[in-house]
Order: sequence, then structure tokens, then C-alpha cells
Amino acid sequence: MAQEQPRVAVVYATEQGSTRDIAEFIGAELAGRNATVELANIDHAPELSRFDTLVLGCAVHNLDFLPAVVGYVHAHRGEFEHCDVRLFSVGLGPALRGPIGRRVGRIVPKSIAALRDSISARDYRAFAGCYERKGIPLRTRVAYRLMGGRYGDLRDWTAVRAWTDSIARSLQLPPAGSTTIHP
Repeated sequence: MAQEQPRVAVVYATEQGSTRDIAEFIGAELAGRNATVELANIDHAPELSRFDTLVLGCAVHNLDFLPAVVGYVHAHRGEFEHCDVRLFSVGLGPALRGPIGRRVGRIVPKSIAALRDSISARDYRAFAGCYERKGIPLRTRVAYRLMGGRYGDLRDWTAVRAWTDSIARSLQLPPAGSTTIHP
């Protein structure tokens, strides 16, 4: 008897598009490995009872998830018990360099850790996003640069692919057929 394809919901909340791009990549990779994938913005999240796995991604602002994700988690708390949850965030921390920046970048903010733990997420990864200098106050720019921060598209597609590979292996999906790092 053939094994049923894993059903995966990839749900995201984005502010400027980086989280959406990463969610689309994860969804496409898993679908390309024979998972049944539904990609949705948090405002149009599907009914979780239809899925085996939820990959939930959110932009980070002020050391916390966007209010839409926090509200979603509180509204659907009971549904997470029956779903394998993987959580990712997109923010500046993973892009920090230098001795201070790397240390600060590895810290999971308390509010994110509490939300992660409240839904018993099987895994959590933080990825860097895009960060533009325009509109950032001087004081914030100086602090960011002192911690080794830089500007531009800071997404590490190799890290995103590696995490997606780990999800695919845990779902017993076949290996990736291509070596494309970013779509």
C-alpha cells in the first residue's frame, strides 16, 4: 500500500515581503518532494485539521512576532496539539556579525520563546531578512552597525534550504531533485 502524501500548511505573516519569499520557497521545495502543500498568508490560514504539519513563519519587529501571528496562535491553541508545528522567524538577529552581534543574534527573545513553547513547536529557526537603511533613525543605525549589522538582502538561502531539507527528511519525503539555492 502506498504511503499517503504528507499534508503541509505553510502559513506566514510578513511586513515587507521577506517572510513571504521564504515561506514560498519552503512550500515549493516540500511540494517538489511530493508533499501536498497549501501556502497562505496568516489572514487566510486554512483549517489546521486538514494538515499533518504546520510551518508557521513570521517577521520579527521589536523582538516579537507580528500581532497577527500572536492572535492566530491564541485563537487556535487547541488545534496545535494535533499538528506537527515548525516555526520560523525573519528578522535582523541572524545577520549580525562580530563578537557582540553574533552573541546577540543567537538570543531568542522571551516573547518568541514563550509563543514557541506554548504550541510545542518541534523546531524553530531564525533567518535574516532584508534590511534597508532608509527611514531608520541615526541612533538605531549606529547601534545596528556597532553590532556588525549590514544592509540589503541578508537572507541565507542555503540555511533556509538546509532547514527545509530537515523538515522533508522528518516527513520521509524523497531528496530534492535540483540544486537551486533560491528560486
